[in-house]
Amino acid sequence: MGVQINGDTGNISATKADYSGNVTIGGTLTYEDVTNIDSVGLVTARSGIEIGASPGVAASISVDGNMIVSGITTISTVKVGGGVTISESGIEASGIGITCANINGTQIGGRRNLIINGAMQVAQRGTSSTSTGYQTVDRITTTTSGGIDNACTYAQVNVSSGTTPYTNGFRKAFKITNGDQSSIATNDYVYFSYNFEAQDIANSGWNYTSSSSFITLSFWVKSSVAQEFHGYLKTNDGTAQLYSFSTGSLTADTWTKVIKTIPGNSNLQFDNDINTGFILRIAGYMGTYRTGSLTQNQWAAYDSSVRYPNFTDTWFDTNDSTLEFTGLQLEVGSQATPFEHRSFGEELSLCQRYYYKHVDGNTKTVTENGTHYTGAYIFASFTAPTAMRTAPSVEVVTGSAYYVTHSNGQQTGTFSGTGVASSYNTENYLSIQTSEGGGTQGHATIWRTNNASARIGYNAEL
Repeated sequence: MGVQINGDTGNISATKADYSGNVTIGGTLTYEDVTNIDSVGLVTARSGIEIGASPGVAASISVDGNMIVSGITTISTVKVGGGVTISESGIEASGIGITCANINGTQIGGRRNLIINGAMQVAQRGTSSTSTGYQTVDRITTTTSGGIDNACTYAQVNVSSGTTPYTNGFRKAFKITNGDQSSIATNDYVYFSYNFEAQDIANSGWNYTSSSSFITLSFWVKSSVAQEFHGYLKTNDGTAQLYSFSTGSLTADTWTKVIKTIPGNSNLQFDNDINTGFILRIAGYMGTYRTGSLTQNQWAAYDSSVRYPNFTDTWFDTNDSTLEFTGLQLEVGSQATPFEHRSFGEELSLCQRYYYKHVDGNTKTVTENGTHYTGAYIFASFTAPTAMRTAPSVEVVTGSAYYVTHSNGQQTGTFSGTGVASSYNTENYLSIQTSEGGGTQGHATIWRTNNASARIGYNAEL
């Protein structure tokens, strides 16, 4: 059947029709139950194209070139003029600027990483220690149970070249080496912590009482044994809350990047002060007395007896096993952005708010110019390189003849450092005094170190 025209209305019905010339329709052409419209040439729509149950519901293309789409539009590549190409690999812009309201839901510029020394660059106190607390990498403090058979070693180490952290700009890592444990007790544990000032979280831009506002924790981790490790974030202000998480199962001797996106919660509180408001803690091992039934990846009231789920003891039970971390980052937003690399000088300055190494153990390093307040009592003062978190205490590594005084052109005495104190410190003004040094009242004096192990520092850590 070809073409049939019915009656005077001008209706056309056909099962098949071929036309070699133009077809002109003065009214409305309605397509019903049409699967495809196949056009060999151009289709010109003088008033635009609308797709949907009613005009503009799904999509519309207007005659001025605008396209409005409701829902998800999948396009492999979009070109905007001659300067911008948008594809799955990113946005390429030539000769123009890009205007953006925010990045990752927060500010476009400024500091993103709330963790200081996350790349483990700064180690003012030294590069290796078997003692716990703040000993090696700045801002990282370690804790072990007193009953473990053999002390762990904590160290700043180099990241091996060719590894993924190395190619991403990381040169240093924090490493825990397990001691030789002959037995495992229920109260054994090994972990490290990072403590945040409450005001740094309160002023971060995170709307922490809203479940639709997020922070994202990311870090690189490597273990010498294959297993899963656990950690948590804990608030200190108000009613303490805990967010437990896992690294997931790690492959032995392989760097793995861990990403945790954490929502806010109506129970969270952070005071606008200089005290500890937030704690990040990751454990190599935790005995059963602090583990139990615990739902991870959600906020809950802090229970000191159940901080982690049950731990696998493979790492702790393996002599000389290792656990390494680098690229530690906590940022506002729901995405883990690339690590915020900062210069060594900037990172050092940020660390000095909490600890300032005034003098290290290099032989004959001058500590300070001072005065003999009395013959034996020496006093010196100076300005801190950066404002410290609070008035610091002085830390002195002591030993026989570790320090020497010079006055009036000659050496006037040696002392161990046991008598060194600091009673007049503020955040900006530091002092030091000792009752060990010999000399003449009223004379100027110079202190210097006299042993490679000597060190004087000022501590304002959380």
